[in-house]
Parts: sequence; C-alpha cells; structure tokens
Amino acid sequence: MDRRSVIKHAGIAGVLAAGIAPAVHAQAAVRWRLASSFPKSLDTIFGSAEMFAKTVRALSGGKFEVSVHAAGELMPAFGVVDALQNGTIEMAQTAPYYFTGKSSIFAFGCAVPFGLTARQMDAWMEHGNGRKLMDAFYANYNIKSRSAGNTGTQMGGWYRKEIKTVADLKGLKMRMGGGLFGEAMQKLGVVPQNMPGGDVYQALEKGTLDATEFVGPYDDEKLGFNKVAPFYYYPGWWEGGAELEFFINTKAYAALTPEFQAIVDAATTVAARDMTAKYDAFNPIALKRLVAAKTQLKAFPKEIMDAGYKASMEVFAEHEAKSAEFKTIHQDMRAFQRDQLLWARYSELRFDNYMTGVKL
Repeated sequence: MDRRSVIKHAGIAGVLAAGIAPAVHAQAAVRWRLASSFPKSLDTIFGSAEMFAKTVRALSGGKFEVSVHAAGELMPAFGVVDALQNGTIEMAQTAPYYFTGKSSIFAFGCAVPFGLTARQMDAWMEHGNGRKLMDAFYANYNIKSRSAGNTGTQMGGWYRKEIKTVADLKGLKMRMGGGLFGEAMQKLGVVPQNMPGGDVYQALEKGTLDATEFVGPYDDEKLGFNKVAPFYYYPGWWEGGAELEFFINTKAYAALTPEFQAIVDAATTVAARDMTAKYDAFNPIALKRLVAAKTQLKAFPKEIMDAGYKASMEVFAEHEAKSAEFKTIHQDMRAFQRDQLLWARYSELRFDNYMTGVKL
C-alpha cells in the first residue's frame, strides 16, 4: 500500500504513529484560505470546516495550514463559487443548491425533492456516478468537490398555523433554502421568501413570515423558531439527505504535491464523517427538549406528500426538457435510488420499522 492509500484509510493517530506525517516536513509550507457559507454558531456545519483544517494541520505536521472563514468574513455566503472560479480563494464549504441561480444542476450536489438519503448520497457520490458527473459539471467553474458531511433527512419546517391540506399552503409566505424545492412549493401555492437565517425569527414573530424550513432540531433549537412558530412538521421531503460540499479550486489542488493532495482527500473524509455523526447524535436530544417545551410535532398529511411529489416530478420534467446534462444526471441518480430502495426493503427499512415498535 502506498503513502496516499495509507493516509486515506487510516485515522490521524494511525497516520502519525506510522511516521507518515514527518515525510512531508521537507516540503515547502502551503497556506490556503477556506470560505464557508455558514456562520460559526452552527457548530455542526461550520465545525466540519474547522475539523478539516485541524486534520490537515495534524497530518502535515503543520506544513499545510488552512485558515477557515465564516460567511461574511471574506465574502458573502453566496459569493464562494465566484471566488473559487476566479482563484480568489483555494477552497470553500457550502451547500451546492445555493447556486441553482447559476444552473439548476448544482442542486444534485446537495439535495433535490424526494431524493437520496445521507447513506444513499454517499454511495452514489463515491461508488456510483455521482462524483464523476458532478465534478464534470463543476469543472465549468474551476471546481472539484469532496463531501463535507450530510445533515441526514431534514425536518419539514416551522409553521405559525396547522397545515392540514394542500389548500392551507396557498399564499403561505415561507422562507426556504435554495434548490428545486422552491419551484415545487410554488406549484402548491407557497410564496417563497429568500432571507438570511438571522432575520427569520423576527419575521415570524411579526407575522411577515408564515413559515420557515432550516435543518433539524439541533440547529433549529438554537435559532429559537419554536418560540414564534409552534407547529413543527416532518419529514422535509425536499431534503432526504442534504450534502454539504467542500469545493476546491482545481488549479490550487493540482499545484499540491501528491502527499498534500492525499492529505486534503483524507481530511475531507474525516470532516464529513464527523459532521454527519454529530447530527445523528445531537438531533434526537434536541427534539426531546423541543417537545418538552410544548412544540407541536406533526407529520405532513399524505395528501401534502403526494401533492409535493407530483409537483416535484413536474419540475424535474421541465428542467430535463431544457437541459440534456440535467436529464443525464437526474436519470442516473434515480436509477441508483431505485436499487437503493430495493435493498432498503430487506435491510435498513425492515430493521428500523421493527425496532421503532419494540420497547428498549
């Protein structure tokens, strides 16, 4: 096994114990800047960028340093793709669907309505065609990608009133993230609102906003949405597994030595795994606190799920008609998803359904 393989598959402690990190000491020091699209307060997501930088530093013996900058420090949250494209920064951490204004294809790098779960997304990206297809698209922006972690299936958001039928969605002013979700919700009568997360609480409190979706219990609790919107719906059918990505400037990556490239690859893997594990560990605890604080937890009625599915499929068909590349990626993802769902019937789904019905 060569050095790159060892670094990629071993933990930090194992790598250091094996004496691999000292091998990079003779190399010239490297300094990169990483701009995140997220604030420091989100220790789950922003913490993934910090974990990446920490791991790079440890594996390189301090010869490779990455300074991590929260949204707004170097540039606005949504300015990272332009900065990478023109070489202003070497790396970014973001949600690709923020950039569907440039191309709807960006959504496949993060989440699409009724799309892949976290494990399915990881499988499609790393052992299906996902990473290959997306990196071919990202090359237009001088970008290559690596996973920064996954939130898992998100919640369906906070509402000031109950949502019992599709009719209850009509005219609803809802803050939502990027991607194709907004187009599907518009078909159901929702009026999408685009505003920074920090402004949402006040808008809900004043009634200028009727609803918001964000991530899940751990992040949502920090923002206090339960105090101004009592109804918390699930699941977030538009984000079955939202993938955050590390975007890397292709020229900056190519300029690294093979050892430093291997360190970048290994460090992204460590950071991605850590972020997903944090969400799985912290969300159930936060959800119990929210329910204890009188949050009204409710499932979306099947009528709304069905209407959302129909609207989403219409959106996909419209984009496929306009873009052959969109169609290729979408159809590849759906083919992969069909096999994943087939397997889930006999594995995860069957097991989880049983375990949720027994007393531990």
